[in-house]
Amino acid sequence: MLQSKALALTLILFLGSTLTDVGAKAISKRHIRRDWLVIPDAIAYYVYESVNKVFPKAAEVLAEAVQTPMILETRNFLIQKTAMISLLVEQLTENVSSLWQKGENEPAQQ
Repeated sequence: MLQSKALALTLILFLGSTLTDVGAKAISKRHIRRDWLVIPDAIAYYVYESVNKVFPKAAEVLAEAVQTPMILETRNFLIQKTAMISLLVEQLTENVSSLWQKGENEPAQQ
């Protein structure tokens, strides 16, 4: 039992996600999450569902492990920082695109 708890905790720490957030939020064109943890969230959700079908007690351990304050704080920090980085990358892309378009228009005017 101790090995399964350690394995479950390691898996959750590796994926760094919570299960409730994945179940609550759908990924669609209307609702875009700006953090890069969407894929680990989805993987963690599917792992949880698979474990829950086979070993419900182990799934409870997974769910409890994810709700520890240390994991939640780390995950929230990562979400904030990756969202900020995503916005900066979008701004950089827009700036480069506008500079590229300006560069194409200037030689035609001369």
